[in-house]
Amino acid sequence: MDIRIGNGYDVHALADGLPMRLGGVQIPSATGFVAHSDGDVAIHALCDALLGCLSLGDIGHLFPDTSDEWKGVDSKLLLARVVALVHEHGYEVGNVDITIALQKPKLAPHIETMRSTLAPILGVGADRVSVKATTTEKLGFVGRCEGCEVWASALIKQD
Repeated sequence: MDIRIGNGYDVHALADGLPMRLGGVQIPSATGFVAHSDGDVAIHALCDALLGCLSLGDIGHLFPDTSDEWKGVDSKLLLARVVALVHEHGYEVGNVDITIALQKPKLAPHIETMRSTLAPILGVGADRVSVKATTTEKLGFVGRCEGCEVWASALIKQD
């Protein structure tokens, strides 16, 4: 069996009056992400982790923010395209692990919905999708509610 592991990281600034979408889920919030796409920083980090498994660069290379084609796009579509690339290279997703750092709003009520939203796109059971949320104890740009950062790890396998 051939396995590969990749890591991803992404960050987006927060601004008043914008929608907040994380892990494919709309999160009730007074602030949302400044972005060219829908700003789903969790999916963006996950895409980078999957692309890293195959040494295919990052989502900015595949889906540049200078292209009108990707303006406002639902990041779940970007993830589906990345998963299709994983399959085209003869691999399947084994499991993923996502850590979201956001001071507010609290994400615990949305974690299971994120897992169940991402799992079918990845082609795995929700038990193979880990999503965790943390704050930074009011430290740094996350703690000042200026932005959100996400780390993701992915394992892909080929039998």
